[in-house]
Amino acid sequence: MTHARPAGLGRGRIVGVDAARAVALVGMFATHILPLRADREPTLTGLVASGRASALFAVLAGVGIALATGGPRPPEGAQTHLAAGTALVVRGALVAAVGLTLVATEAPVAIILTYYGLLFVVAAFLLRAPRVLLAAGAVLACVLTPVLSQLLRSGLPDGPGEQVGWPALATPGDALLTLALTGYYPVLTWTTYLLTGMAVGRLDLQRPGVATGLLTGGLGLALAAHTASGLLLGPGDGVWVLGAQASVRRYGTTPTGSWWWLAADSPHSGSILDLAATTGSALAVLGAMLLLAHWSRRLVLVPAALGSAPLTLYTLHVVALAVYAGQGSDDVALWLGHVLVATLIGVGLLLAGLRGPLEAVVAAAGRATRQGVTALTARPVDPSTAGPPGG
Repeated sequence: MTHARPAGLGRGRIVGVDAARAVALVGMFATHILPLRADREPTLTGLVASGRASALFAVLAGVGIALATGGPRPPEGAQTHLAAGTALVVRGALVAAVGLTLVATEAPVAIILTYYGLLFVVAAFLLRAPRVLLAAGAVLACVLTPVLSQLLRSGLPDGPGEQVGWPALATPGDALLTLALTGYYPVLTWTTYLLTGMAVGRLDLQRPGVATGLLTGGLGLALAAHTASGLLLGPGDGVWVLGAQASVRRYGTTPTGSWWWLAADSPHSGSILDLAATTGSALAVLGAMLLLAHWSRRLVLVPAALGSAPLTLYTLHVVALAVYAGQGSDDVALWLGHVLVATLIGVGLLLAGLRGPLEAVVAAAGRATRQGVTALTARPVDPSTAGPPGG
């Protein structure tokens, strides 16, 4: 079933991917506003969205990078890669600049965008990698980067520490250490999400079979990871070692005192099984949205409008929380208000045939950079050295 493409979604956009971005945004709104625990037990928001919404956001970053650089056909040739990679670094720098600025608002949330920008830089080196290599890299990153993180953080102060804002750039080494290793969304372990998303973005996402595979495979991976964690920390005596800390919400990293932390699946623990479970849930959400869009684009048109401007709407959400965090208010009403306003803005942009303003600026900068690098690296033929006609 096909339908005319609304102008605001733009030529070439895959509405199922945009709808999945809407799920990530709404989930992040919920984790920022609604309580995650009550009486030491996770709330519904904690169970459903905590750790999963931000992971979905990161996986979709990888998907978007792959789609913006050829989809199933990655860049060919060193010059094309250089132009696309440089453009991606510029886009990442602008996204990071927005994140650094949002930290200055002192909103009561952990800002993801600066980490997100650094992931763009990592992705710039991987644009020509085939999807099989990207998928294998995601598996290796899931297994090895938590181990490497435990080793590298041994002896360092517990994270996540202060958020990285503009003043932190006065000591760039410390800022990079926080972003890469000890912060809320450490790029070392989050490379798992980036590689997964890039591998998925190199698939033909318009095929229903791909969407079905993402849905079923993602659900299976998430279930297997949670089951393995339960077995290791229960019958495997991991809980006996970690005690009550095993279920505590972690912010980016876990303590380095015990290797049992690698078996935890608590939100943001950055463990092997946490990365596997949240990667699985992200793939399942993306697969579900792609299937819904295949059955009928109308089913996902509104969420796709919301998800087509994630940078703009995330930024407005954080600014709104900085102005009014909702102390003493009805948390559910505040969350619904954020979702409603974001939806209205997304639909308004769709009807006007416009991109989100921040998305437009970042895309224009990336496009100009790519064109500039392409022009600089083009090699005009010197007529004095050219061979004879037909030679």
